[in-house]
Amino acid sequence: MNPQITPYSGTETKKEQVASMFNNISGTYDFLNHFLSLGIDIIWRKKAIKELLAAKPKKILDVATGTGDFAFESIKILKPEQIIGVDISEGMLSVARKKIADRNLSNVFSVQLGDSEGLHFEDNTFDAITVAFGVRNYENLEKGLADMFRVLKPGGKVVILEFSK
Repeated sequence: MNPQITPYSGTETKKEQVASMFNNISGTYDFLNHFLSLGIDIIWRKKAIKELLAAKPKKILDVATGTGDFAFESIKILKPEQIIGVDISEGMLSVARKKIADRNLSNVFSVQLGDSEGLHFEDNTFDAITVAFGVRNYENLEKGLADMFRVLKPGGKVVILEFSK
């Protein structure tokens, strides 16, 4: 597998291009995502989150959290003590922070700039890790998955929701 994929021509890395793209669309992302998928993305998120019901995770990492939709649905269904979302797009995180504040969920959900390939957490930190529609944007898939499993507690569960190959 190619360790570094550049999706478009240019000198920026895939990671830089993806961050720039999501920064540019962050203000309209939620609307477009729900509209273009005819709301099916919401059904898929709920189904994926229900895969974690038996595990009853208390501490969840949401990688490629974007505007936080997967984490918000996780809070409703799983009622964890803490969810930390990481994303490479400051624009998307800005939208997520506003949604967290509007929903008064800062005691449960926080977000920070970061990506799957260099998670700034101790080993064995999280009971569960989720990724919704983000794995396709990893610059180095093996490295990203390896770092996710590094911070997952033994016996923890990873749920990845994706529709690309």
